[in-house]
Amino acid sequence: MIERYSRPEMAALWTLENKFRVWLEVELAVCEAWHENGQISDKAINDIRTMADFDADRILEIEKTTKHDVIAFLTAVEEKVGPSSRYIHLGCTSSDIVDTANGVLLTRAGRVIAKSLDRLLDVLKELAHRHKGLLCMGRTHGIHAEPTTYGLKFAGFHAEFQRHRERWEAACENIRVGKLSGAVGTFAHLSPEIEERACEILGLRPDPHSTQVVQRDRYAQFFTTLAMMAGGIERLGVELRHLQRTEVLEVEEGFTKGQKGSSAMPHKKNPISAENLCGLSRVVRSNSLASMESQALWHERDISHSSVERVIMPDSTVLMDYILNRMAGVLERLVVKEDNITRNLYGSFGLFYSQRVLNKLIASGLRRQKAYEMVQRVAMVCWAEKLQFEDEVRKDAEIKTHLASNELDDAFDPSYYKRYEDTIFERVFGE
Repeated sequence: MIERYSRPEMAALWTLENKFRVWLEVELAVCEAWHENGQISDKAINDIRTMADFDADRILEIEKTTKHDVIAFLTAVEEKVGPSSRYIHLGCTSSDIVDTANGVLLTRAGRVIAKSLDRLLDVLKELAHRHKGLLCMGRTHGIHAEPTTYGLKFAGFHAEFQRHRERWEAACENIRVGKLSGAVGTFAHLSPEIEERACEILGLRPDPHSTQVVQRDRYAQFFTTLAMMAGGIERLGVELRHLQRTEVLEVEEGFTKGQKGSSAMPHKKNPISAENLCGLSRVVRSNSLASMESQALWHERDISHSSVERVIMPDSTVLMDYILNRMAGVLERLVVKEDNITRNLYGSFGLFYSQRVLNKLIASGLRRQKAYEMVQRVAMVCWAEKLQFEDEVRKDAEIKTHLASNELDDAFDPSYYKRYEDTIFERVFGE
């Protein structure tokens, strides 16, 4: 999974080598705190600083015997350090190291994803401004409704992903904790001061109250926030897929020279990236369920969450980073077909003006239901006989008794539908 989907910055976080390297960072931070507290001598801390290292293959070899990865890790480090290694892991339990290292790893992964989110936000903003004012057909239930603009389409997605960005910042801050409180969280063999100092060195906050582990509601927030983000990606992907349908064809994914769409049909140009991203988003959402299932641990801790997190921590962060960057790339190369947009806008015979005519009739003094019936009667004829709505309204004797020609001119002015576009842009972009 990592090799296939991840960018180098994210992939490097989740290698076995780096996991052990971060474990060592945590152990060294604890040693530094003990040294400042006077429990480790200058000579011992210098030995630890200069010699603490490991060989990953050696850890795996030892683990075959110990069946315990942290003990195997500590044994391999001890072989490198010698006698001063007795101070490494002083007062700690395995979860002190693993959960604190997870806080470091997930915080670093969170920063990578934040940068990818920012890239997508920048692309959406650029598209919104580039296509501001480009009238298009808005659809509800998949059916022509009233005009919107492509600028507003992209601005709407930007507003959503800005919310994802805010939620992500909160989730990353919530996961940015460590715990060095011992076997059941009582600081039996360490102290809160040692925990606070070691966490400070690592760029973490101490969890105010941990048991043997950091409580997994923090993890659930992290992964469900990713799931919501993935839901936003799928919503955007579904929109792109619809807009690329042959009958619509308002946008196209970039199609490179030599690319093929079908083994059987040479004419095919399929929305494969949007489809791929919708599928991968489902994986991220599925993993969030596993994170929520891991909240309910026995008493002060059991191990049922551990196997889950070994899968979902790398998979979800790697996938989300890939998904965000691939979607940004799709949008950067997106072809917007303005002629087809205009064709589709008027493809339903101008019936989108129906509410404008309805409101004009109501303003003239008619009861709403009477006005509705008048407009609907004309609209249904236009649907059935493929007639232009404006022409039929202007010819309708009953409507003409209530609306003058200049009022109808105003009712059929397409610029009406974008008169508040600037206001919405100001709300979304603060401009």
